[in-house]
Amino acid sequence: MTILLSTLNARYTHASLGLRYLLANMGELKTQTRIQEFVIGAKTTEMVERILAAQPKIVGFGVYIWNVEETTRLVATLKRVAPQVTIVLGGPEVSYETGEQEIARLADYVVTGWGDVTFPKLCGEILHGPKPLMKVHAGVQPPMAEITLPYAEYTDQDLAHRTLYVEASRGCPFKCEFCLSSLDKTAWPFNIEHFLQEMESLHARGARLFKFVDRTFNLNIKTSLKIMQFFLDKLAANPDDPVYAHFELVPDHLPEALKEGIAKFPPGTLQFEIGIQSFNPVVQANISRKQDNQKAADNIRWLCTHSNVHMHVDLIAGLPGETVESFAEGFDKLWALGPHEIQFGILKRLRGTPIIRHTEEFGMVYDPYPPYTILANRDIDFPTMQRLVRFARYWDLVANSGRFTHATPVLLGEHPFANFMAFSDWLYANTDATHRIALDRLAVLVGRWLEQRMPAGEVAELLARDGHGVKQKSAQAGAAPQRQARHLAA
Repeated sequence: MTILLSTLNARYTHASLGLRYLLANMGELKTQTRIQEFVIGAKTTEMVERILAAQPKIVGFGVYIWNVEETTRLVATLKRVAPQVTIVLGGPEVSYETGEQEIARLADYVVTGWGDVTFPKLCGEILHGPKPLMKVHAGVQPPMAEITLPYAEYTDQDLAHRTLYVEASRGCPFKCEFCLSSLDKTAWPFNIEHFLQEMESLHARGARLFKFVDRTFNLNIKTSLKIMQFFLDKLAANPDDPVYAHFELVPDHLPEALKEGIAKFPPGTLQFEIGIQSFNPVVQANISRKQDNQKAADNIRWLCTHSNVHMHVDLIAGLPGETVESFAEGFDKLWALGPHEIQFGILKRLRGTPIIRHTEEFGMVYDPYPPYTILANRDIDFPTMQRLVRFARYWDLVANSGRFTHATPVLLGEHPFANFMAFSDWLYANTDATHRIALDRLAVLVGRWLEQRMPAGEVAELLARDGHGVKQKSAQAGAAPQRQARHLAA
């Protein structure tokens, strides 16, 4: 083994799609290449030991916002104990502002952007000459038909224990300034027939949970319908062995043909992630986001009331021009539409994104360390932003988790944002914690809060409804992951 492909995943259940693309496209070097994945939080010296046990000449690291700090320590240690090993970096975190980063200084080479062609070529030059003179290599974007799809590189272990990431296209035509995809010129599709053949092979090997990472699944409706029909056919042929598919959707583009296909999916088989980010037209204009808010709201309402889709809808706090009041208004509007989960995100300044152009005008202050979360801006001071951060954390624990599906609507009442913010402030004052709150303790705290507003007997009944029967019912949710199954059981 000559070339080792590695990264630190956020969780063991995540399998790196990027590494598998590289492996699939290594050409003549593929037989000398293998993958070795780690999980963030692992001890640096133990990872170094495992890497060097394979005796690689080249180690390629995938670097992302969530792993760059730990990967930097890993590269620094590796270079000290094995300076003869050539280290090549790639991934979105090192593809922009490369010269400013310590990890890039430590490494031998960096590939920015697409690595499918450039990384194998660079490895060949490192091994066989002529030795590359430049440290930073801009990734070449090949025609989509020339990229070998990576799905055969998922092992049986991956299929049995991990989420399988797939993509029918790359890129995005939209220009939302907080997103790296805003730098793409368009979206580039893979050949749909070839892609579906690969999905067929994965299904035949036992894959049942497919997470699409396409930024705009419903951009090309004909393609969307073909992909959905693939899963509908599997469901019809194997109703007792269902599949589960996750897609990201553009919120204001849901024609009737797509609705008809979506309506055919039974419960526990389909999940949509929809990015609203903000309902404020001024904020949308500031970040170059084109969105028909009325159509988006109508489509979300339709999906929540006329389909069995598990719905995740995203909002981002801290965008330029968004006040707490306008964010609260958008939050309340979204809650009224009825999604299963509102993904409450805090703005992050990803390297290379155009959002930086607003820094001076809107007083945008970001954490200098990954994940570069906004700390304050012109409209939201630091203490208030911290309250929003805690709101987001508690919202995930209480509302999104599916563990308080009966108590949450009562807790929110007629003013969801304001009421949950009051609960969030009270919870923090009584726990001084946002993590490691045991479920039993959290249930007691939710009960104490509600008892200030309603009879204790009614509170006990609500919590009893949330605390009993979920485990028994969750098995009825088919292939749905555990958290989604809780929402279905409710």
